[in-house]
Amino acid sequence: MTDPPDLASLRLLVLVGELGSLGRAAQELGVAQPSASKRLATLERRLGLVLVDRGRRGSVLTPAGVVVTERARRVLDEMAGLLAGAAALRASREAELRVAASMTVAEHLAPGWLAELRRTRPDLHVGLRVTNSVTVARLVREGAVDLGFVEAPGPLARLSAREVAADRLAVVVPPGHRWARRPITADELARTPLVVRERGSGTRDTLDRALPDACPPALELGSTTAVRGAVVAGVAPAVLSVLAVALDLADGRLVEVPVEGLDLRRVLRAVWPGGRRLVGPAAELLAVATRRSSMGA
Repeated sequence: MTDPPDLASLRLLVLVGELGSLGRAAQELGVAQPSASKRLATLERRLGLVLVDRGRRGSVLTPAGVVVTERARRVLDEMAGLLAGAAALRASREAELRVAASMTVAEHLAPGWLAELRRTRPDLHVGLRVTNSVTVARLVREGAVDLGFVEAPGPLARLSAREVAADRLAVVVPPGHRWARRPITADELARTPLVVRERGSGTRDTLDRALPDACPPALELGSTTAVRGAVVAGVAPAVLSVLAVALDLADGRLVEVPVEGLDLRRVLRAVWPGGRRLVGPAAELLAVATRRSSMGA
């Protein structure tokens, strides 16, 4: 099978037809005339046609050359359209960043990361979906978002991951609770009905792994804010991220209860489709999150 002609040779042929001169066509393309003549000869050999009559008055397309030139022009127009469309898609892609984050990350860390990113990319449009860790992972796998942030421990199938921050869960109660004045044991915590997040949240997953034999919860709620409010109202104790209750602890609305023999530290991770290299705004956001984590921000 004959190799197809290259686009540069087709451009040369079109210019010869428009300018009536091989030398002027070569000059327009920024190549030497001998190179242009050789390229045109190669094109004719590949197609098995004489395309140009070369004379002292210039270069004139043959009848076959006229037909081939018209088709070459259509090919070049289509290629120009393809490149323009790709550039538009690329520009659109670079102007948008789709992110999903679990609630702790979305409420306490992501705003600072995104603010820093937008200082260098002020025209960047970012869409942030706030949901639990299981849903974040699903959205990333489905390609619905470019980058996710989760707080759930354990392996993440078909996802690449990188640690971006450290966190710790704390048992919290209102100041008047009997636990506010003494430490408790892990067994005592497991025997006590708690206010908890819904299944699928990273906080709930961490708690369930730490206390696999815990009794049924007192109340199950769909957001950290709702859980915090229930604890402040005296419904029951809860286990929440220290990021989420830092102000309440500082202001005395809640008290952290030490738990003997229970480690509730965890890592917060960025996730993206497994085997894929992050590029563009998603890579930039990951770099910001990782840098701020290393600085303790």
